Amino acid sequence: MKDYIAVIGGGLAGCEAAYQIAKRGIKVKLYEMKPKKFTEAHSNKNFAEIVCSNSFKSNLHTNACGLLKEELRYLDSLLIKTADETQVPAGQALAVDREKFSEKITKLINENPLIEVVNEEITDISKMSKDGIVIIATGPLTSKGMTEEIAKITGQDKLYFYDAAAPIITKESIDFNIAFWGDRYEQEKKKEETIEQWKDRINAQKASYINLPMNQEEYERFCNELINAEVVMLHEFEKREIFEGCMPVEVMAKRGLDTLRFGPLKPVGFDDPRTGKRPYAVVQLRQDDVEGKIFNMVGFQTNLKFGEQKRVFSLIPGLENAEFVKYGVMHRNTYINSTKLLDETYNLKLNNNIFFAGQITGVEGYVESISSGLVAAINACQKYTGNSKVTFSETTIIGALAKYISTENEKFQPMNANFGIIPALNEKIKDKKIKYGKLADRALEDLKKQ
Repeated sequence: MKDYIAVIGGGLAGCEAAYQIAKRGIKVKLYEMKPKKFTEAHSNKNFAEIVCSNSFKSNLHTNACGLLKEELRYLDSLLIKTADETQVPAGQALAVDREKFSEKITKLINENPLIEVVNEEITDISKMSKDGIVIIATGPLTSKGMTEEIAKITGQDKLYFYDAAAPIITKESIDFNIAFWGDRYEQEKKKEETIEQWKDRINAQKASYINLPMNQEEYERFCNELINAEVVMLHEFEKREIFEGCMPVEVMAKRGLDTLRFGPLKPVGFDDPRTGKRPYAVVQLRQDDVEGKIFNMVGFQTNLKFGEQKRVFSLIPGLENAEFVKYGVMHRNTYINSTKLLDETYNLKLNNNIFFAGQITGVEGYVESISSGLVAAINACQKYTGNSKVTFSETTIIGALAKYISTENEKFQPMNANFGIIPALNEKIKDKKIKYGKLADRALEDLKKQ
């Protein structure tokens, strides 16, 4: 047996896995093909590069992803700790400055004496796993060579789906004669308030989002241009299945005229300061850096050509002169049929020297990927030291996700953290906030017993 554990991939799951292994006093070889080779969506040489949204979702315990983050904090997750340290204002969510986050993770990995970084693409897992333990955390953008190798060792056809990243614009290019700051429901005018009292209150708030109100005419014109805009790889794209969690905005718009305003552009919880009334639709912008100079368009993952993004998104009131520092891009995601291949420790049933971690396992989301990296690393260490496997209670989100991806399911598709995958309480509670609070309390109590 080799005197180290190999981790393939320096993304979120891979970096978490490498840290957890080194923390337990075991040497790690972290293989990352960047900067020698990049995928079609990556451009940063650093580890843990965030390609899609900069949000790690809710921090509230009554939200499943918020609970998962709390579980990971308890388990000493390096990446969640770093996310906390590099966060930007995002209301009740945890959003990060993607550059600072990636830079800090890279520094910590490179400075760890037990982690050796090897910059090369790996395409022969069979050879590597003959006399050593391997964690495959190559991510949703796994290279062609590695994808073919994974297909060989798993005996499965490779599976693809597409997701997309949203554009980022400069704050200074936004027209604040139209745009307004406000968090949903916090910004809405109260019945007892006068217009002046309401404006004074919202002006005093430290809101996290910039909001762009639209009337019906503006909204319908925007939707019409959006659904008729040119996209990249249109014919190829239309043949693919799209995961609902990161669906391109133009695809949503094609599902019906009201789809967007009942989705990412829903106006509920807002009033337009210019009129004192609820807008027909609202586009939200979320801070993307610590300094608050750039903002991403919430829910605007897209496959439009760059010129079309500039043309169509500039139709949104307040963005007529928007400066785009980054256009949205479409990229491939790859995942294995984990329900047939993995156990609850992310261990490959066909070869127990191999573990998988990250979105390639079918967990969907940043925090979910980190959790899989942590579980895989703990169990890789257990195998290395000759100890029994560690599984987490299905009452926890970290355990429920592991169980979900390892339980046979003919209609398996990527899964986010949610309360629907954990066992119900023994008592029936109608109030969702109270129910989720009790589920969270139970999860944390059970985690601390392990």
